[in-house]
Amino acid sequence: MKIGIIGTRGIPNNYGGFEQFAEYLAEGLVKRGIEVTVYNSHNHPFQEQVWRGVDIVHCYDPEDKYGTIGQFIYDLNCIIDSRKRNFDIILQLGYTSSTVWGWLLPFRKSIVTTNMDGLEWVRTKYSKPVRKFLKFAEYLATKFSNHWISDSIGIQEYLEKEYKLQSVYIPYGAFAFENPDVSALEKYQLSPFQYNMLIARLEPENNIETILDGVVESKIDKPFLVVGKHETSFGRYLKDKFKDYPHIQFIGGIFDINVLNNLRYYSNLYFHGHSAGGTNPSLLEAMASGALICAHQNTFNGAILEKDAFYFKESGEVSAALQNVQKSEHLTKTEANVEKIRKIYSWEIIIEQYLNHFLEIYKKDKVLHNA
Repeated sequence: MKIGIIGTRGIPNNYGGFEQFAEYLAEGLVKRGIEVTVYNSHNHPFQEQVWRGVDIVHCYDPEDKYGTIGQFIYDLNCIIDSRKRNFDIILQLGYTSSTVWGWLLPFRKSIVTTNMDGLEWVRTKYSKPVRKFLKFAEYLATKFSNHWISDSIGIQEYLEKEYKLQSVYIPYGAFAFENPDVSALEKYQLSPFQYNMLIARLEPENNIETILDGVVESKIDKPFLVVGKHETSFGRYLKDKFKDYPHIQFIGGIFDINVLNNLRYYSNLYFHGHSAGGTNPSLLEAMASGALICAHQNTFNGAILEKDAFYFKESGEVSAALQNVQKSEHLTKTEANVEKIRKIYSWEIIIEQYLNHFLEIYKKDKVLHNA
C-alpha cells in the first residue's frame, strides 16, 4: 500500500498534536513495510526529502505571510499535489482548512479516510462567524471522505447522533516514560515535586485562566509552570493579568519530549484544562509520564482518566487541590494511568489499529471494484 498523509504542517514534529501523531504513525507504518508520504510546509525546518524512511513532499505554505488564509492555500496545494500521485489511501488529519477543497481529492484513484479531530467549532477562541464556518467545515468532512476515524468515544457518538455517520474509534497514543532524570530540572531551577504545572496552547477553552485564578486563590507560592507558546493575544492577556505573581512562570513552548516527560514526572500536580473534545495528546502524554493529573471535568477527560485523577470546574477546586494534594500519597492513580498507556494507548497498539483500518478499507475497495 501507498499512503499519503495530509493535514499537518509536517514531520518531524515542530508544532503540535497532529504533527506528533503523523511522525509516530508514519515511522511505525514504514517499519511494517508500508510506503508512506507526509506533506510538509515548505517552511518546515526539515528540508530533506526522506525522514526515517518516510517520503516528504514540501508544499508552498504562505501562513507566515497571510495568517489563517495561508493554511487554506497550503491545504489546497497539498490536495492538488496528491492528485498527481498514486496513493492507495489518503489519511486526512482534521478538517479546519482542508474540507472546503474536499471535492478536489482524488477519489477515483485513492481511498480517503479522515480523522475528525475534536469539536473545533466549540472552541471559544473563535468568533461566532468563524465557529459557524467550522461547523460547516465539519459537515463537509462528512461528505468528502470515504471513511472516518474518531479519536474518542465522545466524538464517535457525536458523529453518529449529529450526522448518522459510522466512524471507527482509534484513540491517540503515547509511550510510557521509563527513565526519569532529575537533572532535567536544573535549567528551570526546580526541585522534585515542589512545583505544579500545565502544558497547553494558551486558548480560552483550555481553562488556563481558571487554573491560574486557582493558583492565586490557593496562596501557595511554589513555582507554577505554564508551558506553551504565549506570544498570542490571549497569552499576553494572561501574562499581564498574573504579572504580580512571580511564581507563575510562563516559560514558552517546549518540544523536546524528554524534557517534557521529566517536567511532568517530577511535578506535584499536573493540570489539564482542555475541554473541546477528543483524546487529547497532551493528556495521554501526561498519563504516560506518570504525572498526577487534575483535569477539567468533562466527558472526554473522564472517559480516559476515570477515577485515576482529580477534577475541577471552578478555580476554587483548583485551589483546594493545590492546598491538599501531594503526589506521594496518590501513586496508585499515576501507576494506573501508566498501565492504561501500556495496555490501551501504546503507540504500537495504535499503529496496529491504523494499519488494520487501512487494510480493511483497502480490501473492501478492491472487492467493490472487482464486483
